[in-house]
Amino acid sequence: MTHTIADIAAALGLDAAGDTSLAVTGVAEPADAAPDQLAMAMKPEYAEALPKGRARAAMLWAEADWQGMGLDAAILAPRPRYALSALSEMMDPGQGYPRGIHPMSVIDPSARLGADVSVGPFSVIGADVVIGDGTVIGPQTHVGWGTSIGAGSLLHAGAKIGARCTIGARFIAHFNSVIGNDGFSFVTPEASGVERARESLGDQGEAKGQPWARIASLGGVTIGDDVEVGASAAIDRGTVRDTRIGNGTKLDNHVQVGHNTVVGRHTLLCGQVGIAGSVSIGDFVVLAGQVGVSDNIRIGDNVICGGSTIVLSSIPAGRVMLGYPAMKMDQHLETYKALRRLPRLAREVADLRKAVSKETPSG
Repeated sequence: MTHTIADIAAALGLDAAGDTSLAVTGVAEPADAAPDQLAMAMKPEYAEALPKGRARAAMLWAEADWQGMGLDAAILAPRPRYALSALSEMMDPGQGYPRGIHPMSVIDPSARLGADVSVGPFSVIGADVVIGDGTVIGPQTHVGWGTSIGAGSLLHAGAKIGARCTIGARFIAHFNSVIGNDGFSFVTPEASGVERARESLGDQGEAKGQPWARIASLGGVTIGDDVEVGASAAIDRGTVRDTRIGNGTKLDNHVQVGHNTVVGRHTLLCGQVGIAGSVSIGDFVVLAGQVGVSDNIRIGDNVICGGSTIVLSSIPAGRVMLGYPAMKMDQHLETYKALRRLPRLAREVADLRKAVSKETPSG
């Protein structure tokens, strides 16, 4: 693919300067850029590496002195990283999945595939499945009975979609992601130590072991439009009602969403987030890497939880949380500072005890 600087700027709605007829075939970091590549020098510290490469054009911040950098052309963006979103889509060559229905795929006769749907080799499309126009289903994928997937979606190789799931348009499932597996739901004949743990605070008394009976997952998974699910992520189906993921929400790799959970719109669940069952998460929430969320709690809109935060109780809207257990970020940082002072405080207390002991008369 070849694009002129003028074409790129027009597509992104940005200003271009210099020789805008200059053509580029891709993007690169400043130090590695060839003459036919657009250097991603989006911050002054990145631009310092331009002399190490051979770029003739670069993506720069709005006030950048592109001529002083020795460039022939530049695209000037008020928010370069945001501009990179559309630029990367323009430059993406894709995964090379072939068009059409591969003869080594298996498609049930009752399945309905829209126009221009592609299905890769060794993929299985179950009974009563509906696939929207322009969807690409990579090799070795599975779409279960009664599931519907909206138009313009992409299932990468190895993705698995269970039965009776409802998925919106422009859905992306990355390699080996799983949507609609059964929830982790088991029960004992009598109340177990797990059920009594919160009221007993860990004192089980004379606990006895009991076998676990499986609760089948009768619900499905409902996913809105423009949702993306990362590699090896899993979304469990609901016990009775559906597990739900709102429009525009993005799941990173190795994210676990438990049964009956409801996730709102445009929420980010970053790598290794684990969400237990029956949790309610609002809109525009960000859970950073390795956040854990206990069952049956609510997280309000616009909440941010920092990395490795463990959420054990509900969080009101707008809070920024950190730590284990989760607390407001400013409180956590104050507690952390106090924790670091403890060794010094212990030494000071020991010195004071010695001083007091020496001054206290014997007998």
